[in-house]
Amino acid sequence: MPHFLIHNKQDNVGVAVVDIKAGEEVEGVYIEDMAIGPKIKALNDIPLGHKIALTNIKKGDVAIKYGRPIGIAISDIKAGEHVHIHNIKSIRWGNLKR
Repeated sequence: MPHFLIHNKQDNVGVAVVDIKAGEEVEGVYIEDMAIGPKIKALNDIPLGHKIALTNIKKGDVAIKYGRPIGIAISDIKAGEHVHIHNIKSIRWGNLKR
């Protein structure tokens, strides 16, 4: 059973489908074709429905979900970290200014 889903091959975040504990080795699946995704060591607890970084995301880089930009990193984010309002600024309510 996967721990997180990846909506699009271009995404750099996945969505937890179970509660993930820090230190846990977790695996994702691409929902487009149900291909096995990356295995990542979770660096933080990540609640069900929240995002996990699939790659390192530098401050100012775009977080991508559904193959579309969803936010701008306001700090460096390491692969396996919890991605949420503490480290990305949503572009749903704003714009892509960095």
